[in-house]
Amino acid sequence: MQKDAAYMKLIEEISLNAWPSHKIELYDGWLIRFSHNYTYRTNSVEQVGDSLIPIEEKIAYCEAQYRNYHTPSNFKINPLLDPSFDKLLEEKGYEIRHTTEVMTMPMTNFHPYPAESVEYEYYGRNSNLPSSVFYPGHIAVQLRDRITDEWIESLFRLNGTTRPTLRRIVPSMFKAIPKETIVACIEIEGRMVASGLGILDRGHIGLYAIYVDASCRRKHFARAICSSILTEAQKKGATHAYLQVVKGNTAAKNLYTSLGFEDFYTYWFRSKEV
Repeated sequence: MQKDAAYMKLIEEISLNAWPSHKIELYDGWLIRFSHNYTYRTNSVEQVGDSLIPIEEKIAYCEAQYRNYHTPSNFKINPLLDPSFDKLLEEKGYEIRHTTEVMTMPMTNFHPYPAESVEYEYYGRNSNLPSSVFYPGHIAVQLRDRITDEWIESLFRLNGTTRPTLRRIVPSMFKAIPKETIVACIEIEGRMVASGLGILDRGHIGLYAIYVDASCRRKHFARAICSSILTEAQKKGATHAYLQVVKGNTAAKNLYTSLGFEDFYTYWFRSKEV
């Protein structure tokens, strides 16, 4: 159990590094994160250290901050927290939102989608990433070592981000990621129809931003994207992988399980309009 808790803490830390918020306030061991409701993770309170201030006072303070932001008050609940905290929020009228399942994998369990060939557009790049990886069915995954404005703009189209405020602030959040990245996409006639992002940290590769255009599903695009990122991460020394998937996304769970991932733990958010 202690080993599981220590590893859970590591996954929580590196996933926090992987996804910066627009604004973050450190308050007595709690991080108050705000990003205009882009995701629950970047708009919630996370407990990362010891607390000295009474819990009721702390909750009231966080609620006041989110009230000033004109957004719901969200608290992330994971198995590392005392269950009494979740119960207290429930008693205060907080409801469970956005339950997420964390999956992990030692790279020795990785079952890659076999590639047919790889291509290097030019040699001597710092990342040594292939520019394209080719799979059966004329699938070509493009890889880059940095997040570009063009990739973010295409991602907005894939995930339906239309609010002007989010289109303004989210690019800076992606570019604030402090870790090495592997950026993947599949294009058809110059239009990105699938995306993926790998983030390396402490021997781990995290999979993020896996999206496929509705017109291109069931064509193994997501499998090719994930395999490309994981394969290159393994070459860079990654020994473990992790990801987070919304509970109930059966298609995604089936894909990740087939690649070698297993369920590790579940977290959720308690939310209330304040």
